Amino acid sequence: MIIYIILTIFTCTIALFVRSEKAENEHVAMTLSAQNLSMQRARNIIIMSMIFIALLAVSALRKAIGHDYWEYTGIFSLIAQDRHVSTEFGFNTLVRLFQAVFGVENYFWIFAFFAAVTVFFFLRGMFEQAKDFGMTFFLFMVFGYYLTTFSAVRYYFVLAIAFFATSFLLKKEFWKFAICIVLASFFHKAVLLVLLAYPLALIKWNKITVPLVALFTGSLLLFPNFYRSLIFHFYPFYENSVYDTGETSVANILRCVAVLVFALIFYKRALKGNRVNMFYFNLNLEALIVYACCSFIPVVSRIGFFFNIFQIFLIPAVISSMEKKWQRTLFTILTVTAGIVYYALFLHSCKDDGTRIVPYLNWILN
Repeated sequence: MIIYIILTIFTCTIALFVRSEKAENEHVAMTLSAQNLSMQRARNIIIMSMIFIALLAVSALRKAIGHDYWEYTGIFSLIAQDRHVSTEFGFNTLVRLFQAVFGVENYFWIFAFFAAVTVFFFLRGMFEQAKDFGMTFFLFMVFGYYLTTFSAVRYYFVLAIAFFATSFLLKKEFWKFAICIVLASFFHKAVLLVLLAYPLALIKWNKITVPLVALFTGSLLLFPNFYRSLIFHFYPFYENSVYDTGETSVANILRCVAVLVFALIFYKRALKGNRVNMFYFNLNLEALIVYACCSFIPVVSRIGFFFNIFQIFLIPAVISSMEKKWQRTLFTILTVTAGIVYYALFLHSCKDDGTRIVPYLNWILN
């Protein structure tokens, strides 16, 4: 566990010196000279590279870490034998390529590749969209998004791509967003749901959309078997499996509610008339609907993460919108304190929740 704490402290500290593209465009360009801008961008490259290498090293060098680590090695073996597997075409093709280059039993490079791409797209997405990169990255770490990439390799691979691709959606370049999602679906087709869910988060609330959302939410509670049949049409192997438990995440529900209330308190300054912040707000609302009303979905958190990960943008955006400095300082302190407590509880829970994240094992020492 100590390696995770050291990694988090180190990367979060140096992340404070990164000024993201969004922050730079909005604040810095008007006040700094061209020379200073170039120095800042060079500093960004160096620090982002350090963060990337640190995160990649811990992720790529892990051994037997993650609840489905050995399950994936079994899939690799079946792919090598040309036997049927439930994983998607793109994933299977990539695994065969690595096996041809590095050997059938050398799966270290497969895990390392997926770790590298996943970390890259998460960092790139944060750098392009974060209002406050330091705070955004801190929340990314303490909310456990990084450590949970050790499990569900394909899922977090496509989540990172979807996370990054929202920058195209917000720039109204839907075709680029769609291409990213379709390509990602070759590795995990669950990502296709964001082709509808993310654009819906851009809708404006009015007399038509409010009742429609309410009706849809109600249908999730009234007709769960209908939605289950749709899910199991694409994922029949999940029905009545160990993942089909009907459980949900109370912690994620509470977090979604807390972020929702926090954003609404500062609605006028943070959300009203702000298309981007409303997008993040609506995604948080979608996450709340998923966690509260969709317990019939196997491993519901994997669906919810497509939406609640954008809390790491929304929270800093709300804080930065506060007019008074003392408010920004106070809520920054409260957010950091809450984040540290959340991370401590998360790490403690990893000892017993079956994720096999703790203790950390690696290819060098173990």
